[in-house]
Amino acid sequence: MSPSLLRKLLLCLITVAIVLPAFYCNNPKNEGNGDVQETSLWRNVYNPDVHYVGMQTCRTCHEEVYKTFIQTGMGQSFGFATKQKSAADFSPAHALVYDTALDYYYKPYWQNDSLYVMEFRVEGGDTVHKRIQKIDYIVGSGQHTNSHIYDVNGYFYQAPITFYTQKHQWDLAPGFEKGSNTRFKRLIEIECMSCHNGYPDFVANSENKYISVKTGIDCERCHGPGSLHVQEKQAGNIVDTSKTPDYSIVNPRRLSTELQNNVCQRCHLQGIAVLNDGKTFFDFHPGMKLSEVMNVFMPEYEGAQDKMIMAAHVERMKKSRCYIESGKMSCITCHNPHVSVKFTPRTQYINACMSCHRDNKSQNPKSKIQTECTENPQVRAAKNNDCITCHMPHNGSIDIPHVAVTDHFIRKRPFEDTMQKKITAFLGMKCFNNDHVDAITIARGYIEFYERYAPSKPLLDSALLYLDKQKDVEAAQKQSRDYIRLYYLLEDYGKVVQYAAGLQQSAINDAWTAYRVGEAYYQLHQPVQALPWYKRATEIWKYSLDFESKYGICLLSLGKMQDAMTVFNFILNENPDYVSANTNLGYIYMQQGNSTMAYSYLVHANELDPDYEQNLINLAVWYHSDKQLGKAKKCLEHLLKKHPNNEQAKAMLLNLSEP
Repeated sequence: MSPSLLRKLLLCLITVAIVLPAFYCNNPKNEGNGDVQETSLWRNVYNPDVHYVGMQTCRTCHEEVYKTFIQTGMGQSFGFATKQKSAADFSPAHALVYDTALDYYYKPYWQNDSLYVMEFRVEGGDTVHKRIQKIDYIVGSGQHTNSHIYDVNGYFYQAPITFYTQKHQWDLAPGFEKGSNTRFKRLIEIECMSCHNGYPDFVANSENKYISVKTGIDCERCHGPGSLHVQEKQAGNIVDTSKTPDYSIVNPRRLSTELQNNVCQRCHLQGIAVLNDGKTFFDFHPGMKLSEVMNVFMPEYEGAQDKMIMAAHVERMKKSRCYIESGKMSCITCHNPHVSVKFTPRTQYINACMSCHRDNKSQNPKSKIQTECTENPQVRAAKNNDCITCHMPHNGSIDIPHVAVTDHFIRKRPFEDTMQKKITAFLGMKCFNNDHVDAITIARGYIEFYERYAPSKPLLDSALLYLDKQKDVEAAQKQSRDYIRLYYLLEDYGKVVQYAAGLQQSAINDAWTAYRVGEAYYQLHQPVQALPWYKRATEIWKYSLDFESKYGICLLSLGKMQDAMTVFNFILNENPDYVSANTNLGYIYMQQGNSTMAYSYLVHANELDPDYEQNLINLAVWYHSDKQLGKAKKCLEHLLKKHPNNEQAKAMLLNLSEP
């Protein structure tokens, strides 16, 4: 999701008396309708011994469903980078992207059966920089986009260009535009992977390292882990599901409306996902309320009713009168998740509308549901009496460029919509999957929105207001890391260390909290105090290379050269193309007088990132020490072209210019 501003029923309760094991009975109940039973009856929801078996196991009995599902957007969501998987146009007329802000060109191309992205820069007709990156995976079904992922020893990163199929064009990837191009450094973290793909085998003490990944969203994303179901079928325990549910695995159609929507909104309610304490993105199972694991916030605005983000289908649906007044509308009212929308007949969606909007006054004279379309008959005829065309048109997405998606905010469109298109006021953050969110969680929603999408100080003022609302002892313990995070974002490092004073490093289990405290001490020029906090962050997340890098830099600032070298070598063993580790090892070798090794690392860092400030400084120093003053000057001039406020470079260049 890009750093654009985002837009982000209860039914009758049927209680079934049944004796269950204690670990089922103690879990939240479901509210259902019709033949829907309590969530606790579904034996794969809360059972810690049930595990995932994979789509190929499901296929052995459900081949026909598999054949159609594998063609859906979910089934095609993630795959190896092959010509068959790619929907992109690689012809010379299309396969070139230029980033005007950072002055890089990008060219995707195939070499035999492997996909590559070449980044290059041209000055005076000469290519002055070229980096080539092999692509390992394509994310996206191709209905809207193909984005591109590469893998370095299990560390997953996103490449900076995407193919937008509706416009049939290559461009910078979402979030990389308008000067925000992080090039080849965007981490594919578990929040991203867990919605765009089946659950991976993830290295828990990392940010973006995986042992293995799936190739597409699978059956168990909607049905829950299947080992119990498979075990019982293999044992001959066959249930006639035309007479009674098979409670060994969740059937979403038998869940309540609310819980059906919770299954979908795990990924189709894209916004600010705030995990509950102790929860991970793996912890939601179909049949749970999503709020048991996370609360998802969206910014609310006055006006701008047509502003939407691509994967906010549930948020848009919940604004609709159809949803609010029917009390029974869910995603599967209209969609069959086993069949691609490309192969779903239009009549299926129209029939879903007509199931409520046909003339039912004779059966229910008090019904408020409008049964007759008031549109001009000629207009209706021109649109084949298609409800969706008028009431659910395609809108552009504000977070993904070059994309138009069906707007699930079902409503009658005004003739004049100009005021609706303007954002007239920010109303606040609203949670769309929980009406009873505690103040600290709301504060976290504001902080997360600030940090990821809209760095506006009033958001942090609101967060502070909500944090201060809960003052009990338990809340105070819960809040320390939130105050640390908030004041860290405000760059009030004195307040950060003040809140850290009452914390024991060994008791901290949140790597980000430890890192922020370390960084606060470092920014206050107290590296001795910073060091143990950085170290604690790396103990919690050993495979966060960013945390390891800051730990190594702190060691270096304290003159602990050998310890710093050990850290940087660890990083490069994990990812040889990690720029700052190459830079800092080059610096260490310069200090040790090993000019050859120093140059090797510094040049490699420059090949990876020709605009990296510290590396350009180090390279200029190396060239100066080697009496290559022209090259030293060229490094500094380039640095100041890209970073004109670098005072160190100005002073060095002035010194070089003196006779």
